[in-house]
Amino acid sequence: VGYSSVLTCPPKSNRTMVTWKISPKVGGPCTLGYRADQNKTDRTNCSGSMNWKFRPDQDPALEIRQVGIALEGNYTCEVVATEGNFHKTYHLTVLVPPRLTLYCDDHGNPVCEAAAGKPAAQISWVLESNSTPKEEGHDNGTVTVLSKFTAYSTNMTNTTCIVSHPAGNQSKSIAC
Repeated sequence: VGYSSVLTCPPKSNRTMVTWKISPKVGGPCTLGYRADQNKTDRTNCSGSMNWKFRPDQDPALEIRQVGIALEGNYTCEVVATEGNFHKTYHLTVLVPPRLTLYCDDHGNPVCEAAAGKPAAQISWVLESNSTPKEEGHDNGTVTVLSKFTAYSTNMTNTTCIVSHPAGNQSKSIAC
């Protein structure tokens, strides 16, 4: 989320037409088109964040700027060339790194929260804990995971929470 993504088309030398057909999860479909014989581009219902990366006559790659969850979906490039028609389809999945918070609750127990990640993060503790994480889904497709550390012994001084996520792992330590 927040980065740019570039999707490429099948590399063909004598392209006569290139069409990007985009079906995002949110909103209606859009198309970007290029005709070589008229050196003309066309766009229908595409947001400003989607455009040709370079000049489509040289490279018909699609650039998506500021990728967001709403842009998840299928992206198909159709190339018409003298050798035939060629298709390449991408399924765009957006990862959202969770925000990690570690704090002490009213009873002096460490609580680790991985907020608004996509997909849901995994929470573990450096020392064994019999904690059961709780998940809360949000309307935008992200998930908040909350885990309370419950120690087997009470002489704990420092506790470390580890959050594992495809967008990157994080850890924090706290003494309650």
